[in-house]
Amino acid sequence: MFSSKGKDASPAPLPTMAQPSAAAPKRAPRAAAPSIISADLAVNGALNSTGDLQIDGRVEGDVRSISLVIGEKAEIHGEILAEDVTVRGRVVGRIRARKVLLAATSHVEGDILHEAFAVESGAFFEGNCRHSDNPLGEESLFGKAQAPSPAMPQPAQPMVRAPQPTTPAQLRPAAATLAPLGSPAT
Repeated sequence: MFSSKGKDASPAPLPTMAQPSAAAPKRAPRAAAPSIISADLAVNGALNSTGDLQIDGRVEGDVRSISLVIGEKAEIHGEILAEDVTVRGRVVGRIRARKVLLAATSHVEGDILHEAFAVESGAFFEGNCRHSDNPLGEESLFGKAQAPSPAMPQPAQPMVRAPQPTTPAQLRPAAATLAPLGSPAT
């Protein structure tokens, strides 16, 4: 009854996948799982990935990837450059990404250049954020030094700002320095 003797036991052919059209944009192949920097790992140096990256440990250096998830216990000191960044841990440095999400547990100290930006209630963010149509390609960012223009003269010495008054006595002018209008100054 359940025996396959005498019958052809060859498996049915598998359906073939349709070939993508030439007009469809091709994406870089992605790894099935993200690369993970575990909580017990500290990295000194730059991390570059063409796929997804999850950091749960400590990184002292720049991080570049397609998608980046920074875990709650993670800490990054350096610049982040990615398509999609989710911050749940601590970042000290600039973030340049198309999409940035600061989760409620995040602590970010640095500037953010983004296309889309979301902040959950409870997140800590100290820095400047600025929208850009191309955050990954823009080079002149928040305070990054640019070469001075040859047409613009540079000051010979730095400008010094006068100290501002801080006490009530300093705010009141001295009587000897005031003269009524129209009277000769002594």
